Amino acid sequence: MVRGSDGSEAVTDSPVSLTLFHPPGNVLATPGNPFGKDIANAGLFRALARHGGYSALHVLHQSSASAEQLSLEFYPPGGPQAQLSTGPLWNTALPERSGVLLRGQPYLAELAWLRRSAGRDASRADAAYSLAGLIHTTAPPAIREQMAAAALAPVQPWDALICTSPAVQAAMEQLFDQQAAHFHERLGASRAPRPQLPLIPLAVEVEAIAAQAADGAARQALRQRLAIPDHELLVLWVGRLSYFEKAFPQVMLQAVQQAAQRCGQRLHFALVGWFPNGEADLRLYQQAAEQLAPDVNVLVLDGNDPQLLAQSWAAADVFLSLVDNIQETFGLAPVEAMAAGLPVVVSDWDGYRYTVRDGVDGCLIPTLGAPGGAPGELLAQLHTLGLEAYQTYVGAVAQHTAVHLGRATDALVQLLRSPERRAAMGAAAQTRAREMFSWPVVVGQYNALFVELAERRARALRDGEVVGGARLQPNRGDPFADFRGFASAVLEPDLRLRLAAGVGPADLDPLLAVQLNRLYPGLRGSVPEAMALLEQLQAAGAAGATPAQLLASVSPGRGPYLDTTLVWLAKLGLVDWLV
Repeated sequence: MVRGSDGSEAVTDSPVSLTLFHPPGNVLATPGNPFGKDIANAGLFRALARHGGYSALHVLHQSSASAEQLSLEFYPPGGPQAQLSTGPLWNTALPERSGVLLRGQPYLAELAWLRRSAGRDASRADAAYSLAGLIHTTAPPAIREQMAAAALAPVQPWDALICTSPAVQAAMEQLFDQQAAHFHERLGASRAPRPQLPLIPLAVEVEAIAAQAADGAARQALRQRLAIPDHELLVLWVGRLSYFEKAFPQVMLQAVQQAAQRCGQRLHFALVGWFPNGEADLRLYQQAAEQLAPDVNVLVLDGNDPQLLAQSWAAADVFLSLVDNIQETFGLAPVEAMAAGLPVVVSDWDGYRYTVRDGVDGCLIPTLGAPGGAPGELLAQLHTLGLEAYQTYVGAVAQHTAVHLGRATDALVQLLRSPERRAAMGAAAQTRAREMFSWPVVVGQYNALFVELAERRARALRDGEVVGGARLQPNRGDPFADFRGFASAVLEPDLRLRLAAGVGPADLDPLLAVQLNRLYPGLRGSVPEAMALLEQLQAAGAAGATPAQLLASVSPGRGPYLDTTLVWLAKLGLVDWLV
């Protein structure tokens, strides 16, 4: 976008400059135990600088770094560089020059008020600019509240909240729709302007990861260090080792154990990451591994070691990530695994089903979410009142979200038995990563968005459109209901269930010895109630039974808690819903 001497705007094929809202300033100095959003933002900002084609890059930050210092971090040594300038976070002159201000968070309200206070929105056509924010998660109610604050702020239809997966996009549309309906009912509002909600994925350094994975010497070095013979297979997880914010590990451990037994070979399962609660979490994982995967060589490796991570991509044969948490909205690790040319076995969950093509790049494993109701409302109320932390809020939902153990085992067995299948899926995955999730491709989508926002802004200001009105949306609802679209299916009254093959009610007791399986009991029935459900299913035999049949004699107030009990039993691998 270029401005004429009269203040008019002429839209070009790409922005001339870009302004970033990045309080830390630095993009290379990431702390230990980094979160995915920080890695993603650093990668995005550097990629925009290197592949965006801008003549100038402006960074609003609050660090002590100079423009010269930041330029060294944003641009490779000896490569082409745009002019980089800096300013304080409240600067509005720099985004006015570029026509867009991008931040790596989804909070636009305070930036919109800042823009309004400086007269750089619809009140001054010659100085207006667009805001763009990036959504990394929609699960925390506090974050949804901050996104919802845009409803009462002067956010315009020529601003954008960037969604990284179709599931996130759908959830945000629903959020804004519910908010508009509430304002209409409460205040009689007839308009509900909202920012654009474009779909642009995250990306990874595809070529760099592919080169790491192809390093035969690195493969040999790590396997020798871990005492893994060439003929034995290594299954890999990469990511934060958090049962309450990422994935309960039990189903992965069980699937690798069962796959090893069925294949008649020793398997190795490397968990490359870090524990938010340190040794306490490590002990939980170790206890689960000892009881659920006694025949598997389970390894915990330091995910903060970049050399070790690079060697892991080379040493691995299959990537496994059975995420069950509403905190997850995209998933960088599976895309990195695809870039490494690994076949991936992942849960059919939110962003994973967008990045991975089932049967082509890997396998999507069915998931089952609880229907909500009283348990979800209780959880929402406890978190709203500050009686339970966010980690409990999402962790409790994950504990009552099932990933199909049998299908996960089948997928691993097929890949472990067939080098040809592993090679074909890995090659397809790497091609998809290169074509869809490499930074030059994604940066092109960002530039296209910036141009589109400039066109919308120019048209609205030219036509004298007045964009306003209040927008508000519920953001502390039942998490099971709010995120029911994440799972493959949701427990319904007529869903037919039966005992999983080869198990009986007595198999519940040894599973309860795993401490992780007993967490968050307040959202489900008692152990005797769970046992009674298993006995009913055993009596039903191969025909199975529906939740309506199983709960026919239960009081209405108790029924929702037994619904979550059924999903919890499915999570433990005792109940099958794919009948």
